Amino acid sequence: MRLSELQDKDVISTEDGKLLGNIIDVNIDAEGKLLSFLVARKRFFSWLFSKNEVDINWDQIQRVGADVILVKL
Repeated sequence: MRLSELQDKDVISTEDGKLLGNIIDVNIDAEGKLLSFLVARKRFFSWLFSKNEVDINWDQIQRVGADVILVKL
């Protein structure tokens, strides 16, 4: 799967079902192993909040579906 395909999917928390946002970047180590995703939060007035991004570790990903990525925070 390509990063561009992942970026089109909504990232949803399995704990409360809330939409977290969409993947905007990935963090990989020197060997090319995927460590985490950087997710931009979707909020109506997101420019008012200082933390608009959240780092999701690879082990927090529960499932990658056709339209969504489920994560446990």
